[in-house]
Amino acid sequence: MDKGKLVLEAIEARKKAYAPYSKFLVGSALLCADGTIYKGGNIENASYSLTCCAERTAIFNAINDGKRKFTAIAIVAGFEDGRDHDKISTSCGACRQVMREFCDPGSFVVLFAPLSNPEEITELLLDELIPHSFGPDDL
Repeated sequence: MDKGKLVLEAIEARKKAYAPYSKFLVGSALLCADGTIYKGGNIENASYSLTCCAERTAIFNAINDGKRKFTAIAIVAGFEDGRDHDKISTSCGACRQVMREFCDPGSFVVLFAPLSNPEEITELLLDELIPHSFGPDDL
């Protein structure tokens, strides 16, 4: 897996995010086991609870196309005006749970990188993001 390439794909995805209310743009790039990459940007709604995060957008697009095996996801985020471009932003709880539904927590890699330095990648396994999780194998 080329981590740098996946982060750059997430940066490209961020350019298509729709965040007119928060101005906080997020991009993600999901790597499928077959090498296919699905991108997603956050999509806000005036009724905030209907907003969809970048991670879920990418995962749902892949699922809709029939993909079921995923290797990694890269996430980048920051405000339109440049604030927080030097920080990473981790996935929300809803996105972590969706990842847990479709990804192996012991092998699925989650990459976070700051926009100001995309080579500075933080890498975690899904297990580290959502320890003691509840998933399909618990039913």
